[in-house]
Amino acid sequence: MKLIAAITLATFVAGCEQAYAESSYYGTYEDDAVVTLAAAHGPLTGENGMTLYTFDNDSDGKSVCNGDCAVNWPPYLAAEGATAPGDGFAAIKRDDGTMQWAKDGAPLYFWAADQAPGDTTGDGVGGVWHIAR
Repeated sequence: MKLIAAITLATFVAGCEQAYAESSYYGTYEDDAVVTLAAAHGPLTGENGMTLYTFDNDSDGKSVCNGDCAVNWPPYLAAEGATAPGDGFAAIKRDDGTMQWAKDGAPLYFWAADQAPGDTTGDGVGGVWHIAR
């Protein structure tokens, strides 16, 4: 049983790494980001309709989610010089030199386990991940 669980987890992580590396599904490197509110005070979403999240361990304007963390929580990347999508949004530089969108200083991420627009399965993970509003 433990072997099956380990294989399943390894397959999930490998799939997340491939999705992060190959896909614009998470809104990566668009010329201009489109962030929307699903409803008044609803969750922020990327242009793909996927929910965006914040991480309590980040400091103002600084992402600490790198490596394996960024595989599971793909950063909402912005093209260098992209126009901010609204008030309170800014592009911040990540440790690897890529640019990431932040709202009111909080870096924004997707959750790799969300499968469809409107999913919010990342809310509350580890007590440190929250839906961005």
